[in-house]
Amino acid sequence: MHMFNLLKNQNNRKFYKIIDQVNNFSNLLYKYSDNELKKLTNKIKIKIANNENESEILIESFGTAKEAIRRALGLHLFDVQILGGLILNEGKIAEMKTGEGKTLVAILPSYLNTLQGKNVHIITVNDYLAKRDSELVKKVYKYLDISVGLIQQSMNSKERKQEYNKDITYITNNELGFDYLRDNMAINIHDIVQSKLDFAIIDEVDSILIDEARTPLIISGPSEAPINKYIISYDISKTLYKNIDYEIDEKARNIILTDQGILKCENILNTNNLYSLNNPWIQYILNALKAKELFLMNVHYIVKKQEIIIVDEFTGRIMEGRRWSDGLHQAIEAKEKVEIKPENQTLASITYQNLFLLYRKLSGMTGTAKTEETELDKIYSLEVQEIPTNKKCKRKDLADLVYKTEYNKWKAIANECYDMYTLGRPTLIGTTNVEKSEFLAKILDEFNIPYNLLNAKPENIAREAEIITQAGRKSAITISTNMAGRGTDIILGGNPYIMTKIVLCNYILDIFHLNKTYNSKSVESNIKTQLNKITTKDIKTNLNIEHYIEEEINSVSNHKEKNNKIQNIYLEILKEYKILFNKEKQEILKLGGLHVIGTERHESRRIDNQLKGRAGRQGDIGSSRFFLSLEDNLLRIFGGEKIVNLMQTLNIDDDTPIESTILTKSLNSAQKKVEAYFYDVRKQLFEYDEVINNQRQAIYSERRRILKSKFTRDCILEYGESTIDEILNLYKNEKTTKGKIILIQKIKQLLSINDKFLTNDILNMKIEEVKHFLYEQLIITYDLRESYMEQLRPGLIRQLEKYYLLQQIDKAWQEHLEKMVILRESIGWRSYGQQDPLIEYKNEGFQMFINMVTYIRQTVVYLTMRSRLIVKPE
Repeated sequence: MHMFNLLKNQNNRKFYKIIDQVNNFSNLLYKYSDNELKKLTNKIKIKIANNENESEILIESFGTAKEAIRRALGLHLFDVQILGGLILNEGKIAEMKTGEGKTLVAILPSYLNTLQGKNVHIITVNDYLAKRDSELVKKVYKYLDISVGLIQQSMNSKERKQEYNKDITYITNNELGFDYLRDNMAINIHDIVQSKLDFAIIDEVDSILIDEARTPLIISGPSEAPINKYIISYDISKTLYKNIDYEIDEKARNIILTDQGILKCENILNTNNLYSLNNPWIQYILNALKAKELFLMNVHYIVKKQEIIIVDEFTGRIMEGRRWSDGLHQAIEAKEKVEIKPENQTLASITYQNLFLLYRKLSGMTGTAKTEETELDKIYSLEVQEIPTNKKCKRKDLADLVYKTEYNKWKAIANECYDMYTLGRPTLIGTTNVEKSEFLAKILDEFNIPYNLLNAKPENIAREAEIITQAGRKSAITISTNMAGRGTDIILGGNPYIMTKIVLCNYILDIFHLNKTYNSKSVESNIKTQLNKITTKDIKTNLNIEHYIEEEINSVSNHKEKNNKIQNIYLEILKEYKILFNKEKQEILKLGGLHVIGTERHESRRIDNQLKGRAGRQGDIGSSRFFLSLEDNLLRIFGGEKIVNLMQTLNIDDDTPIESTILTKSLNSAQKKVEAYFYDVRKQLFEYDEVINNQRQAIYSERRRILKSKFTRDCILEYGESTIDEILNLYKNEKTTKGKIILIQKIKQLLSINDKFLTNDILNMKIEEVKHFLYEQLIITYDLRESYMEQLRPGLIRQLEKYYLLQQIDKAWQEHLEKMVILRESIGWRSYGQQDPLIEYKNEGFQMFINMVTYIRQTVVYLTMRSRLIVKPE
């Protein structure tokens, strides 16, 4: 450990003594038996319960976790990893470079916080990473008597509840958000699955809190929108011309109809108002134009089994089951001529900003967060702290090369791939979408260069682990769509552990004729000899092969039989691969290590840094270079005229790239512009959603109170009294006798009060007397109603109360959400009247919320007081 590296950052200096103490305590545990180590968990829990020295508890828990990692995985944590754990425990973001072992770092604060009685959630960007990480840490936590849960997309609510009840739960950001919303739509307390939101550690924190934060999570139900409108609108969009009938705002990814375009649409539809509230067309037309111009197949979505499936623009993964809202998905279905599914109505929604702010303590880790530290601090109050690498980074980031045309850029990239392939250096090419990755693949086919393609296409995703495992091998060329969130390191020479598992799995699947892709030619002869020792008799059938292999190779640590044929073969193959891959690694290091090629600057510097970070892992040498063109989106939209003019002034031919500091500065400034623009988008989304968030918290806490309550009668009476108060406020301020009579009649109708109480008697009472009189009448009427219901069917009144309360809250909330969307869309016009749209939105939103609450109370009271039960004869 470089003490200088650790101490150079003033923020980290205070931790050095603690790290030393953690290491000393961990060393003392070497002589402990496994059982003694397990008992330490309970001992530390007792110390916490007795409020003993916090610093001592931290040192002991971190030291114990470090020793458990050594026993389970044979890995000694670096000092910088302990430093990462300390920063996470303080509720901050630890910026750790690729390959520095973030998965293990999360174990230290997770263990301490679960001992303190907190629910700990480790949040990852996809199901694969959640499963992989949870399986890895389970081996460690076996030594500590701590349970580990895992939430996967396919799980039902019963399974989810079990997993949330474990000490530490691994989950994706999507599943966490949707579980939160579903819990707040539950109609029974037993349907709630999620535990308290105490402490979260977010892996790839920048990807989740920044990239994902532009899109809110929405749970929706079917609505009645007519399907034919989407088809008619797309047909109309084909007759409209860009820059004549409509204009495209590429920065905002928006489309505006010109006056000529509006008239043209109105003539085709034979209407005099596209914006009519009774028969609106404008949203359908705009969505059809967005589908035509802004959303492209194999870039923003793919078509799989006659379905439109979204491609995540940040990770390049397909997002099964997710749909664009507000009719956009239907517009794309009309464009691609696939079945148009009905548009959905929002039932519940939340933004990631407000979801994660619900945690009492929040922390995160990533390789790239420093460029976004202002946003992370302002919105989430999260401080970013850089963790030095264990070994110095030796990667060379070469200057960007900019070509005049995109064609010349791709030609240069292909030549670079050819040179690297001939040289034998492994090369990773990062593309921004599926279409570009396949375009490069076709060029490499022309060059007869073998490559692996990793993009959102299902056939490529299935081989993801294998492709990344082999991406560090000699002469390997890997084309990938966005490497962010892949979660697997590219190890020079290859990853012997994962490769051994893959080869074993594939061979066993081949034995049972379940796998058509196994290719024995690609397996070295010594390894093939080992594999041929396996027969069908050695394998238990009807099992998940991957899970089975995992169980078999870990059988010694699980105290199973030691004479395990599969495990012995695994160890033999692993030994072969270790020798083979290590030899390759030394050759590759002599050649210069992994070379990373960027084919376009991303809208965020962070995503570029993530791609570069794949090379130079754990002190390896490596290099990176970006190939750009003046036709790239970033330069075209945000780069301005400066770069174009520069190239024209220098009179450079098409095949010659430009490489200069002026250019790099212009590119960085273009990226900063984009980052600032999207930060404003997210900030605005956050500010507007904060209004709804305060309302959401009020509604959800009221809902949860009703679900947990065994005294719903009190709740109905409370609603009744509030309703009386609200109407009496109006009564008090009413000047005319006629107006007062109308209000009294309203109360009598609402509370089902008998008409024998004369209105004149009430008119002669003082306001306080009226109030107490009505309170008494409410209780008397309700008691009579309750006894009547109890005679019909005991316990029915309690069920009815809960049903009406939840039903009316949910119905009113859904209608309120729709109204708030309409208000949000129209409020922008207020700025023309010198009013701040956000303040106007807050004021009107608040008034709408008060009206909704009043409506809920009155409706619930009315329904409970007046519902009639029809008893059918048996």
